[in-house]
Amino acid sequence: MCALRLTMRRLKKEALEPVENVKPTRKRQRTCEKDEEPTGADLPTPYHTFCEPANVAYLRTHLLSWYDLEKRELPWRTLALREPDVNIRTYAVWVSEIMLQQTQVATVMDYYIKWMKVVSELGGQMPDTVDELLRQLPGVGRYTAAAIGSIALGQVTGAVDGNVIRVLCRMRAIGADCTSSAVTEALWALANTLVDRKRPGDFNQAMMELGARVCTPKRPLCEQCPVRSQCHSYRKVQAKLEQNSKRLLGKMDTKPAKLPDIEDCSADGLCPLCPREPWDEELGAQNFPRKPAKKPPRLERTLTCVLTRRGERGEEEFLLMQRPNKGLLAGLWEFPSLLLEEEERSEKKHKTALCTHLGKHLRAPLIDCSLQYVGEVLHIFSHIHQIYMVYALHLGDAEAPPPTGDLRWISRPALQEAAVSTGVKKIVKLYESASLQKERNSPDATRQKDDDKKRPRGTKKGKLKTSSRSNKQLSLSSFFRTTKQEPC
Repeated sequence: MCALRLTMRRLKKEALEPVENVKPTRKRQRTCEKDEEPTGADLPTPYHTFCEPANVAYLRTHLLSWYDLEKRELPWRTLALREPDVNIRTYAVWVSEIMLQQTQVATVMDYYIKWMKVVSELGGQMPDTVDELLRQLPGVGRYTAAAIGSIALGQVTGAVDGNVIRVLCRMRAIGADCTSSAVTEALWALANTLVDRKRPGDFNQAMMELGARVCTPKRPLCEQCPVRSQCHSYRKVQAKLEQNSKRLLGKMDTKPAKLPDIEDCSADGLCPLCPREPWDEELGAQNFPRKPAKKPPRLERTLTCVLTRRGERGEEEFLLMQRPNKGLLAGLWEFPSLLLEEEERSEKKHKTALCTHLGKHLRAPLIDCSLQYVGEVLHIFSHIHQIYMVYALHLGDAEAPPPTGDLRWISRPALQEAAVSTGVKKIVKLYESASLQKERNSPDATRQKDDDKKRPRGTKKGKLKTSSRSNKQLSLSSFFRTTKQEPC
């Protein structure tokens, strides 16, 4: 990182302080507070929060102690601790957070190191507060700004990502929809309450580490959690196990349980954070967090035409059109397609609509009967079940449109490397399969099969050589000489 440090210092407009004067510890900054505090009915009940300062202190101390012993050595963590230049430190953490939002740590490692080498050619200053990060950097959201602010700048602010959502929901038995605004604000308020004032960056990373390695989505390792005594879900599981054990032994206590039931906090069913579904003993701690039920995917039907021509070298070429720069599959290339607005099943009407659509891009209008139906392809997106109704048409030289900005003729090998979707590749596979079947059923292929059937079946040469010792005919006496007498 020496080259990076020297380059950035040289490009700064104003001289920075000497490295010797930079203190290794980062200065404390004010806790980021919300403009308005929740009041009245919006205020969560004590059961869903950390009201006792002793519990907060316990969680901070034990979680950070565990983190100091168990944390993974990652390049951005090392740089965030040892890099004295605040601009380099801020940028390095920012890049790591953006990468980690897209994929796993193991995948990010090599790409991160390579990218940071490239950064040595860049210069400039990074925003140095959470508010400025949100305002000045496009694409930076609430979590990214909080992560950079706490890890790189030492700002006292919580950071809530997917791992932290899971940890906090299980700790405080927050079972409402974790994507709702009420739960989101409650989780950020919890994170800001819990964050350690002296080590905010380490605390936030410790929460993420806990969620990634211990409080996992499936089969959480609750017995290895350093703060399980603060977890409502863990206590609920233990209470259920104790009840089941007593029931088996016939020692069920008639006294009410000491701990309040998780499904019923003091809000009498009006709590916006409590779960609506009953506790599932088989899930245990995995009862939290709760996500909303996914909407069923909508069904769409799209008319698609595989237009082909003979290229200059005699090979088959396909016509592709580029999709708009916004929306589904933005900017990708595809076969000319038309989304069906109505549930129309008539093949004749399909051909008419597709020919009208294709005529806008071709030199001459098409005749409906020239389109050949190929078949259907199902491609499933996360929210759409797309059915491509595939037709094919081979164009002559006079009909083939010239390539333009959004039209391109491409060969079969080049199609494999083009920026096309998986759905297009499925269509190509269907088209090639249908073309092969058509060749097998052609008159020439049928005639060849008939000719093969009429040919006389002879003995194979290989079998002839193995069955006879020579090409000469044996005499009658030679048979008697080779025949052995069986003993009586």
